[in-house]
Amino acid sequence: MEEKSKNILITKEQISKRIQELGEDISKAYEGKNLYVLSLLRGSFIFAADLVREISIPVKIGFMTTSSYGHSEQSSGFIKVVNDIPDDINGYDVLIVDDIVDTGITMDFVKKHIKELGASSVKCCVLLDKPERRKIDIKPNFCCFQIPDVFVVGYGLNYGDYYRNVPYVFNWEEK
Repeated sequence: MEEKSKNILITKEQISKRIQELGEDISKAYEGKNLYVLSLLRGSFIFAADLVREISIPVKIGFMTTSSYGHSEQSSGFIKVVNDIPDDINGYDVLIVDDIVDTGITMDFVKKHIKELGASSVKCCVLLDKPERRKIDIKPNFCCFQIPDVFVVGYGLNYGDYYRNVPYVFNWEEK
């Protein structure tokens, strides 16, 4: 990556503002309901942490780890559950939080899995939506930003094992 430079697509300030708005929308949508936020690790942990702090209603939080990328820039298309949801979610309205929806394969898999576990409802919330890459007809119920078909990192999204801690979303441009 030495011959490339960072191209910031979404700033820290834009992310913060949009998450605040989304927190308000989610709070209204789930008012009076039994909300369970399911963060898909590892990519969504930063987004999920910031998001739940903006939700003003009571919320139970859990984590699930899936894998489809490994260290590649493209999904393998095969979903592996690394760590399953630890709680009984029967009767909960589950909001799955993930960093990005591109092909839709992972989100479709997780939504079906959560429904099988007895959730009252299952919706999804993503930081980024990349509809040009969709292989499964799925649309996020809540979304911060729609982006073009470029490989992005930062704010929880990784390249290999790195860049999750960068507070903005970027891609690399050739110099």
